[in-house]
Amino acid sequence: MASRLTAEKNPTTSSWGGEVLQQIDWQQPWFKPWAEAGEAIAEEAIQKRSVAEALNSLHQPSLNEAREISDVHFVNQSELPPGQAYEDFIFKQNKVPTRDGLHDFFNGLCWHRFPQAKRKLNQLQAQAIAQQGIGATRGALRDALTLFDENALLWQGPEVLWQALQAHDWQTLCVTHRTLWQEVQVVLFGHALLEKLVTPYKSITAHVYRVGQNVHAHNDADLDAWLANDLQADKLATKPFEPLPVLGVPHWWPENASPAFYADAQVFRPKRLRASQC
Repeated sequence: MASRLTAEKNPTTSSWGGEVLQQIDWQQPWFKPWAEAGEAIAEEAIQKRSVAEALNSLHQPSLNEAREISDVHFVNQSELPPGQAYEDFIFKQNKVPTRDGLHDFFNGLCWHRFPQAKRKLNQLQAQAIAQQGIGATRGALRDALTLFDENALLWQGPEVLWQALQAHDWQTLCVTHRTLWQEVQVVLFGHALLEKLVTPYKSITAHVYRVGQNVHAHNDADLDAWLANDLQADKLATKPFEPLPVLGVPHWWPENASPAFYADAQVFRPKRLRASQC
């Protein structure tokens, strides 16, 4: 059963955008790793009618013992000056403009869970803005940084599965070698990806970023430190991602117990051949 959050409703006040946080089902497998802090913060956000204030409460030691926590401060979106880039403001002010809704709520949780990686992404964005300014297009690096920040899924597992993923060989990946997924570690990083999964549908597709085999991927602090080092401009500009419809992760969705689930070519698409291969 979905976790239900409660909030007093005052008919004299206008609707508050953060009430959508009540829709999060923390028992879903993709949300469970976020639930310990996320459920309490969602409840507090609803009570305070402020996502930013609730996220700032994570600085309390009682909520984050023995973990390095983000040193940014969450502020209302209105504090972002007109004309200043969001990423540039965060870099210079150490403040994250935050709206009351799912998107910025999950962004804030990610700042707390992976502070070093989020800081590195922000540094790279700010450097690119300083060098190139704000134009009509972001450019390859900023596109990749945004894609990672919004939609990345961190993946660590056996080589045979990675090769199948690269080939978009969905039957081999999720049916033939289904038992090998016991050796796979999947971590959702992108906050837009998390937002979409509040109301899951089959075609939600993540951009998979492979985690090195030498990383303790079950340990958030180790994974965070590795990411902060691995996220380099040259690598990201190549867009080193593979697509994965997330409801296809074995045991994440009841319907994927059937091999026919992966036969839907509109979702589990075959790999496109480059022009030189045709």
